[in-house]
Amino acid sequence: MEECSVATFELSDTMKRLPRQYFTYLAEKTDQIKAQWDDVIDLGIGNPDLPTPKFIVDELKEAADDLANDRYGPDRGFDYLREAVADYYLREYGVTLDPETEVAVLHGSKAGIVEISQCLLNPGDTVLLPNPSYPDYLSGIALAAAKIAELPLLAENQFLPRYDLMDAETAAAAKLMFLNYPNNPTSAVASAEFFAETEAFAEKNQVCVAHDFAYGTIGFDGDKPLSFLQTPGAKEVGVEFFTLSKSHNMAGWRMGFAVGNASVIEGINLMQDHTGCGFYGGIQRAAAKALTGDQTSVRELTATYERRRNLFLAELEATGLEINKPKGSFYVWIKAPGEFTSESFMDFLANEARVLVAPGDGFGTLGEGYVRIGLSQSDELLLEAAKRIAGLAPFSTPVSDKVLSY
Repeated sequence: MEECSVATFELSDTMKRLPRQYFTYLAEKTDQIKAQWDDVIDLGIGNPDLPTPKFIVDELKEAADDLANDRYGPDRGFDYLREAVADYYLREYGVTLDPETEVAVLHGSKAGIVEISQCLLNPGDTVLLPNPSYPDYLSGIALAAAKIAELPLLAENQFLPRYDLMDAETAAAAKLMFLNYPNNPTSAVASAEFFAETEAFAEKNQVCVAHDFAYGTIGFDGDKPLSFLQTPGAKEVGVEFFTLSKSHNMAGWRMGFAVGNASVIEGINLMQDHTGCGFYGGIQRAAAKALTGDQTSVRELTATYERRRNLFLAELEATGLEINKPKGSFYVWIKAPGEFTSESFMDFLANEARVLVAPGDGFGTLGEGYVRIGLSQSDELLLEAAKRIAGLAPFSTPVSDKVLSY
């Protein structure tokens, strides 16, 4: 019997446009490093480490016994969940939303973040993208075959873009703009004045603002992060993406929302009508409970991250490292010392301190020379990691043959 050869089918041009998936690369490299040593502390991740609050889990358990949740639910989510999202925004931010037309239920906010580019952009259209920024914005842009105009995020401007420095022709050509505050990776926050500038810029240039509010509940030093939709006129020019992953420790539940401009929300819903088939009703019930129930656990979680930030930074204070003190999110953005690059400093810390960090160049060219540290580990592990890093100071750039290759 003759052997049949296995055909290799070429991927489409659309798939070929996709960038390297940064977090897949980082996970693979992390696994390689952990395979060498058994005392590695992983601070490169952005995966919440604490459990989902019990009252939310209990709601899911009860909902699992409801036979109605075994059936297909509505593609756009149950009315009660969209109403819970609208109630949450009114209570927390004073923002009024129509649950029928201004709320889209998402399989995690990443789904909507990727979909919005495909909903609004044609091949060759211009999208304004912060540099550095969350890498998965690139995926939707690539699938839409759009082109990028960068918004530099620089330390001297508190990692906020400067609209007054943008070329007028580029601004006029842009159809979509991504923003993310509290920011991943820089941990910067946005002011009301900045959001007002953003709304005015978007209105003038007819740009849709896509604000990624994934860390919206995590603000430090008594300051609550602002929703972009709190800005007068914001709902007319944009949408906001919110997720329960960070606010309620529900990362594995994959539940997020897009809220705001009705025409954009309809586009996202239409996309999901064609690509999805509803959401498990039990998770929807639990998500509604998370939004409408007691928010004490949300405040306690923010306090936990603030305590971790303070412990970690206090231990590094004498090292001379240039650190952007986080005002929000659960990340610390650190400038690599001396002649280190992002990658070589990551390798140095892995080799010498058994501490894993995320190299900043994976978030954009202006992330080069930085590393991102996640606070989603226990107080004890964060303190131990900080002590290990501090023990290496003063830092000396290794010669090329000392830099690890995995």
